[in-house]
Amino acid sequence: MSENDFKVGITTTFPCSYLPDQEERLLIAVDERLQNNRSYSLLMTEGFRRSGDQSYRPHCPNCNACQSIRVIVNQFNPSKSQKRSLKRNAHFHIKTSEHLKDDYYPLYENYINTCHQDGSMYPANNQQFESFLSSNLTKQLFIETWFEHEGEKQLICVAVTDVLINGLSAVYTFYHPEFKSHGLGVFSILTQINFCKEQHLPYLYLGYQINECKKMNYKNRYFPYEKFVAQQWQRVEK
Repeated sequence: MSENDFKVGITTTFPCSYLPDQEERLLIAVDERLQNNRSYSLLMTEGFRRSGDQSYRPHCPNCNACQSIRVIVNQFNPSKSQKRSLKRNAHFHIKTSEHLKDDYYPLYENYINTCHQDGSMYPANNQQFESFLSSNLTKQLFIETWFEHEGEKQLICVAVTDVLINGLSAVYTFYHPEFKSHGLGVFSILTQINFCKEQHLPYLYLGYQINECKKMNYKNRYFPYEKFVAQQWQRVEK
C-alpha cells in the first residue's frame, strides 16, 4: 500500500502540540476503503496512527521530528531497569476486556486532570474520553492493572490497545496518580510486549517518538526496535 493507492487529505498548518515554534500538518486517511481492520493495519505499516476513527500521519512543512516506533517483539531484550519494573510490579493483577467500560472514566478523568493540566485534553470530559479511545476500525484490547490490598481490589491502570494483523498498537495508557512511582507506563508497555509474544504477533507499535519533547521521548528504550524514516522501517539496536 502506498499513498497513491488511496485518498488522503492534508490539513492546514497549525501550532505544534509538542515542539515550540514549530508548525504541524497532518495527512488524514479519508478514503472509505480504509475503514476496516486490514487497511488500518496496513496504514500502521506506513507510519500512520489513529485518534478515534481517524488515521493520520505527520506531514509537517519544516520538521520531521515525529518518528513512528515499533518493537521487534520476538527479539526484545529487557534492560536492567525494565526487568526491575516487572519485578517491582509483579504483585499487581492483570485482566483484559474487549470493550471500553464506563467505569474506566473516573480513572481517566483523575489522570488527565492531575497529570496533564498543561495538555490539550485538559479538562477531561466523557465525550472526549469515548471519541479519543474507542474505535470502529479494529478490535481493541483494554489491559487492566489491579491492586489488591486487604481484600479490596482497585483498578489502577488501563492500557488501551488496538489489535492489528501484524501486532498490537499501544494507543494510550492512563493510571491512578497515586501509583505514579511504580512506573505504570513502562510496566504497561512491557505487559503489551508479553501479550504480543503470547499471541505470536511480531510488533508492538508505540506511536511517535519525538526526541526533543520530554513527554514523547520515552519510546526508543525497548530494543531492538524499528523506526519509520523516509518511507522505510530502519532497525535500531541498543
